[in-house]
Amino acid sequence: MASPLQSPEIQAFATGFPLTLMHAAVTVAILFAGAAVYVLLTPHKEITLIREGNTAAAVSLGGVLIGLAMPLAVSLKASTTVVDLALWGVATVAVQLLIFRLVDLVLHGLPRRIQDGEMAAAAMLVGAKIATALILAAAVAG
Repeated sequence: MASPLQSPEIQAFATGFPLTLMHAAVTVAILFAGAAVYVLLTPHKEITLIREGNTAAAVSLGGVLIGLAMPLAVSLKASTTVVDLALWGVATVAVQLLIFRLVDLVLHGLPRRIQDGEMAAAAMLVGAKIATALILAAAVAG
């Protein structure tokens, strides 16, 4: 009689779990790298503003993280290898950062208003960023 540790389910888990962890780690690393690049590209310093208690900056940066994560999640779902994931992940983050920058330019004045703590500006910016993230995620999904 076979031991429970030799069951196909346990063997599949033992094989798949390390790969799952690797894919998740690559995706989280791309997310943090993308967020770091975004913070460097913005005219205001989100982390400093958040540390000072600026709620609008925190909401705006939270929207960036969600906006970056959506296409990354679809890339994670659509990819079959770590290399495939890295390529799609980096590509979606690059496109998303470009779109975010364009949104910031089109909605000029919003970064300054966020710096001044205006929640209405932060909410508008988050909405625009999540909307572009959904469109990009759908494009990746095909």
